[in-house]
Amino acid sequence: MKTNYRLLCSLMVAGMLLTSCGSKKSVRTTKPKTTTTSSTADKTTPVVVTDDEDKVTTTTSPRSKDKVANYIDDFKDIAMKEMKLYKIPASITLAQGVLESGSGNGRLAVEANNHFGIKCHTGWTGGRIYHDDDEDQECFRTYNDASYSYRDHSLFLKDRKRYAGLFELDQDDYKGWARGLRKAGYATDKRYPQKLISLIERYELYQYDNIALGKAVDEKPRVIEEVKENNTSGFTKQHVVVKGDTLYSVSKRYNTTVDKLKKLNKLKTNVLSVGQALIVK
Repeated sequence: MKTNYRLLCSLMVAGMLLTSCGSKKSVRTTKPKTTTTSSTADKTTPVVVTDDEDKVTTTTSPRSKDKVANYIDDFKDIAMKEMKLYKIPASITLAQGVLESGSGNGRLAVEANNHFGIKCHTGWTGGRIYHDDDEDQECFRTYNDASYSYRDHSLFLKDRKRYAGLFELDQDDYKGWARGLRKAGYATDKRYPQKLISLIERYELYQYDNIALGKAVDEKPRVIEEVKENNTSGFTKQHVVVKGDTLYSVSKRYNTTVDKLKKLNKLKTNVLSVGQALIVK
């Protein structure tokens, strides 16, 4: 009996050992997602690789080193849309945006999306930010998006009687608008009109007025063919001034300088008039 009892115990222990070995749990592992970096000539672009070998890449169009040009490129479409709706020259809106926002880099633009320095004024119920201007810690409006700032700029001009005379001007009369804004009290800077006009002509912002009005985008000025001048032995080329021309834009077109044009034409100022014939060569 003792022998049989010992044999039975031995068989039971062996069975338990076999059962334990056969029921061992297995753990499944998954390959973690990895992040790699793809380098280009001038920037590093993140590339996320998943288990399914899908890739998500981010590309950025090249930007100019000119902050003003970048700002104009970012907001020209909004300015033209506002022009179509409210009859304010896109060139004026863009030039004001550049000046008032520091090409989008000023504190009000960055922190409040306020690109035109519009203050709270009576009746404003939206967001507020306080900033030193003519006086310490003045109240300025804040917007959820820069496009709302552009719309508020349009409404600000359209809804105030003191700017009503501006809307009687031609929509592409950016010089009239620039001078009218200063006269109506939009800015205290006496040189505000000159600054707007200079920006418009340097960056040819009047082309966006043409686009909004459905005109030719790059209307080439009339050029008088070479004519012989009295008391000269050579030939000269003349340029007839059209709306939007400046000495700077004409000098660039004919690969010369403003000073040379003034000397050739005996001009004392930079002011041009439509129809004026300029000797350019």
